[in-house]
Amino acid sequence: MNDREAGNGAQAAAPVVEPAQSPVGDGGPSLAVPNVSVGDDPAALAVLQEAVRFGGARLLDLHSDADHGRSVLTLVAEPLSLQDALVEVAGACVDLVDLRRHRGVHPRVGALDVVPIVALEPSDLPLASEIATGLAQRLGDELNLPVFLYGEVATDAERDRPHHFRAGGLPALERALEGGDLVPDAGPPRLHPTAGAALVGVRTPLIAWNVWLPDATLDQARAIAARVREAGGGLPEVRALGLYLPEAGAAQVSMNLEDYRQTSPSAAVAAVRREAERLGVEVGDSELIGLIPKAALAGASPSALGLRGFHAGQVVESRLAGEAR
Repeated sequence: MNDREAGNGAQAAAPVVEPAQSPVGDGGPSLAVPNVSVGDDPAALAVLQEAVRFGGARLLDLHSDADHGRSVLTLVAEPLSLQDALVEVAGACVDLVDLRRHRGVHPRVGALDVVPIVALEPSDLPLASEIATGLAQRLGDELNLPVFLYGEVATDAERDRPHHFRAGGLPALERALEGGDLVPDAGPPRLHPTAGAALVGVRTPLIAWNVWLPDATLDQARAIAARVREAGGGLPEVRALGLYLPEAGAAQVSMNLEDYRQTSPSAAVAAVRREAERLGVEVGDSELIGLIPKAALAGASPSALGLRGFHAGQVVESRLAGEAR
């Protein structure tokens, strides 16, 4: 029996949080981009989409990948409804995912792996922080998940990004919890037996961008990623991994552009192309995961960046404007 079957899950108790009982203030629509450890599984994705609807949010975008074993959802709702919807999505993930059997090339620590509340403008930070801290408490209380805060709501300056918790995978995180070196910001001081932990944060818009390397080896993809990412002396605010995707039969450089004002997609793609040329590796198309701010595409056409089939619905401002009509 899991937590939800025991009556501790979001849909099991089906609580309705009234505005007067919640610390989350009133405000306009808020945005969240939960990353979940569910791959390209139509039945599981249908459950997640129903959880979004049941919680009162709207799904702006859904991107799933079987090789990564991961799906990225973009949700919008009024603050209370957004928090409710994220609890519902978390509960669905607890039901659907057993990390002991999960497969995927993307690093993870949870069934509901990471939940950024997105502050589109600096003025959005206080409300986004309220949503995030309230969500963390609810995930701990209602689903028995250990939750760690990151980004603008991080409580440990040395662990303020998701990769600080993913380093070494679940075994390393479990050892840190057991040894008392790490204490969750909410929930129990131990991993959930099947769903691991959850990372909840607040950040400005991040761009998830992959560049395909059709004929590259895994070692070549890793070498390119190592020279492109900030940690290797590459581009500022860029995190990059070199991966090989068995079902796709190709390698890729998978990047997070954590501040597109410092490193644009155009600069990131140019760096990948430059490093690939140095190794004699062919560069294929680019792939955008989720939505992108309009300003991030300034100065370069989507086709020049290798984005095939790009459309206005992938621009966050266009989607939000469409929701407002």
